Parts: sequence; structure tokens; C-alpha cells
Amino acid sequence: MKKVVTIVLAAAAATASLATAQGALRVGMAYDAGGKFDKSFNQSAYEGGARAQKNLGIRLSDFEPSDPSQTIQGIRNFANQGFDLTVGVGFANNASITQVAKENPDLYFGLVDDVSPQKNVASMVFAEQEGSYLVGYLAGLNSSTGVVGFVGGMDIPLIHKFEAGYTAGVKAANPKARVIAQYVGTTPDAWNNPGRAKEIAASMRSRGADILFAAAGGSGNGVIDYVKQTQCLKAANLPSGVKFNTNNFSKVRKSAAYTKACAGNTRPMFFIGVDSNQNRLGDFDGNPATMNHGLTSMLKRVDNAVYALINDVKNNKFKGGERRFGLKENGVGYAVDQYNRALIPSTQVARVEAIKAQIISGKIKVPSK
Repeated sequence: MKKVVTIVLAAAAATASLATAQGALRVGMAYDAGGKFDKSFNQSAYEGGARAQKNLGIRLSDFEPSDPSQTIQGIRNFANQGFDLTVGVGFANNASITQVAKENPDLYFGLVDDVSPQKNVASMVFAEQEGSYLVGYLAGLNSSTGVVGFVGGMDIPLIHKFEAGYTAGVKAANPKARVIAQYVGTTPDAWNNPGRAKEIAASMRSRGADILFAAAGGSGNGVIDYVKQTQCLKAANLPSGVKFNTNNFSKVRKSAAYTKACAGNTRPMFFIGVDSNQNRLGDFDGNPATMNHGLTSMLKRVDNAVYALINDVKNNKFKGGERRFGLKENGVGYAVDQYNRALIPSTQVARVEAIKAQIISGKIKVPSK
């Protein structure tokens, strides 16, 4: 384990030396549980840094701890190398970022999803409930059973914001709808346990849920995998008291595999992605022209926040303290693209855009817990 850490830190040091030689702004990034390519939260942060590397000419180094205890080592190494900016991705990195920032008051730091008391830390927090309200509204409009699910990762206030906004949005679209919520766990392992998330998805389907929103980091891949395996709900398997009320997707072109597996009185299942645009992950047959199983994605633009922070440092405009990113700041949103455009008609997009404007204006107050 120590050997692995040494190799990672040595690589970061080598990158730092190259950056110094070329006079580029040096940015270090320490990821949260789930890893850099979790197709979700961490990956969004990475993409913001990669965009800054391409557009702003910065040098990006990153660190993926295999154990939380290693995080402070990676962050402190960036500081010891004199990196201009070090970003901790995730609230779990708060203690490490705060400690190292305190030790290095002349350097700049960023923290995603929590607030540090240090003046040289820019704390980037998001109004997750606002984006979740919008995707919840779409779920409420499109659920064939009136039962939808919410799969949270770690049972913490941050994810409660997703649940609260989602539930409010579902109810706004369909007051009679029911939201089933369950969390993967209570420890950081909950972000990287797709097997458990898959079990939760199966339980929700057995209760009639046809649309599942997973705010669970890497665990969300288990929900996507479950939807891929099952693809639909069958009338004969619906629980007592649940029935098909609508058939919104009857005219959407289906794949041959779907038509075969879901013959008879059935309705399609969907997941809602989170953080990054995960719509493409619902293209199970590799053909965007047929029905996609990703209804939409709740976009949490960590990439935009990270990019903006790096740009501020590059332009000598760094400012510590809390930075809030909601709908107004383009910090959260929902995704419509080639994969789900056939699922969400323009009339629904217009309704969601009108609601978005009301949230931004303050006319609609979205609950956060």
C-alpha cells in the first residue's frame, strides 16, 4: 500500500516539475470515493479540470486515494510542491483541505460540496434540490404506474436535498404519485456499492416503480444495470393496488430485443442519471434511434464550478468563502439530447422550462429536506 502511495505522489511531483519548467498554472485534484471515472460526481470534476487544461493551458495532476486516510498525504504533497490551486472533491475531503490550507495560507484551495472555514479555500456548494425538482417533475409526468423510486448513496443531509427536491417535483406533476426512497448505506462505502443499489432497484420494481432516480455516485451503476436487465414492468407482476395508468411511450420505436422481452401488457422502465449527463448509458442496443432507458439526468455542473475556479486563479481573481451554484448560476439542471429527445416531447420541455423560471424567480420554493 505504501509503495502505491509513493508511486502516485512521485508521479504528481514529476508533473509539478514539468509545470514549473513550462511556467504553467499548476492545479492538483483529490477525488472522493468512487474514483475519477465514476461516470458521475468525480468524473464531472475531472472534466472541468481537463477542459481548463485544454482551454487555459494549466497543468493538471490528480490523486485517487484507495483509502480515505491517504487523502491528506496527496493534498499535502500538492501544497509542498507549491501548486497554485488544490481542489478537494467531496465533503469527505473537507478536513484534509482545511488542515493543509491552514498550513499554507499563501496557496489557494477549492472544496466541492462543503464549506471550509479557511479564508484561502473557495467552497463550492450546489442547490441539488432545484435540479432534482425538475427531473422529479418529468418523472411525475411520465410514470405509467404513479410509483417512482429514489436510490440515495450515503444517508446524509447532502443526499436528502436530492430526495426532497425530487419528491416535490414528482408531486407537483402528479399529486397522486408515490415516491419510494431508500439509501445504499451510512458509510462512504455507499458511494461504490452497485450490487446493493441493484438489490434496492429490484425491490422498488417489485413495488411498481417504473422510474428510478439514483443519487448514489458509483453505486448508481447498479441501478442502470438493473434497468438494462429488466427493461420493463409486466402487468401480471404488478403488486396489489398498482396498475398502468398511462402509456406515454407506445409510439416510441423499440429495439427487437425489447419487443421480444416485453411483449404483452408492459411498460418500459427508466433510470434518471445524476451529476454528469448519463443519458447515453440508457442506450442499451447501441442505437439512439430506438427507445432509450435513461429518461433524463440531473446535471450537477461540478465541471463548470471547477473550471470557473481555475479561471479565477489564472486571472488573479481568486476569492475564498462559499460559492453557491443553483439553476440561476447554471450549476444544476436537466439533460435533453439525442438519446432522450423522443421520450420528452417539446410540450414537456416547455413546461419544465417554465417551472425552472419560477424557481429562479423565487415563485417556487424548493424544499431541501
